Amino acid sequence: MNNQLLFDLCSLDGVSGREHSVREFILKKLNESSAPKGITVDAMGNILVHLIGKAPASKTVLFDAHMDEVGFLITHVNSDGTLCFDTVGGIDKSVLFGQRVRIGKLSGVIGGKAIHQCAKDEKESIPAIESMCIDIGVTDREAAQRLVEIGQGGTFATDLQEWKHGIVVGKALDDRVGCALLLALADEQPKRDIWLSFSVQEEVGLRGAKVVAEVVKPEIAVAIDATTAADIAGSNEKTCVCCLGAGPVVSFADGATLYDQELYQTVRSLAEENGIVTQTKNRIAGGNNGASLQRGHTGARTVAISLPCRYIHSPSCMGDLADVDMMKKLLKILVEELTK
Repeated sequence: MNNQLLFDLCSLDGVSGREHSVREFILKKLNESSAPKGITVDAMGNILVHLIGKAPASKTVLFDAHMDEVGFLITHVNSDGTLCFDTVGGIDKSVLFGQRVRIGKLSGVIGGKAIHQCAKDEKESIPAIESMCIDIGVTDREAAQRLVEIGQGGTFATDLQEWKHGIVVGKALDDRVGCALLLALADEQPKRDIWLSFSVQEEVGLRGAKVVAEVVKPEIAVAIDATTAADIAGSNEKTCVCCLGAGPVVSFADGATLYDQELYQTVRSLAEENGIVTQTKNRIAGGNNGASLQRGHTGARTVAISLPCRYIHSPSCMGDLADVDMMKKLLKILVEELTK
């Protein structure tokens, strides 16, 4: 896959409900592709792409990835110019304190009570989000109000970096990797028609995908996302969920969805037949847009294919480009096989 595309997507800021910069980038890339297609943007901001194949498909097959990322919204400006905020999506408060953030073009850092001012019990606990604030380097409310608005969204200020051995680290791998993979599919005309959706507001309740399901009415839905890899210190083979470098994750179940058993087996068998290593999650936890796609309209047979990602929903999501490449190969096979 074009790795630069993934880096460009992760550099964009698109907290849930504020996905406009990501949407504009994706629309530009779609319009640059010569593959025949119809593109619409619905009232919520989902991008729907009908990729027209060389022949009609036997059934309606949808591939979905979400554009939004976890982050925060500004809720109040304090008299000293610091900003109160609330998180958007499931962020562990332990990753917030001291992090650099972006609010549009404005830089800030999440801070709070200095350690030498803390009582003993405070030193031994993580501060509540309500006691943290964003410092943007001004000293009064009026100066801050000239730079930021209540309700404005922000994200971590950690663009994707590539380390040795194809490891990448940064914000928003969840789920810009899915967006990059869908754009790769949209680069060429498939044998048979497929649908692609770049959906909004996944991190706050799988909301955009609910609308997508009602419009597209898929018979088969493939949710493309990232999922928690806990193959780190403190985990064992029963608790690691999935592992970096062990291939795409094909889930049989998670906290929101029981996936179609036959479709799950089909995907894993097709992968094996084509020399693609896959894995599954060894814990039933988390969830993705598959839940909304499965239950929308009259229902859809649904499967999820995910990138293993350490430290998900943090400034330092970690993934392996080898897993991304395997996902791309698997999706190309599914585009052909599921539409027969």
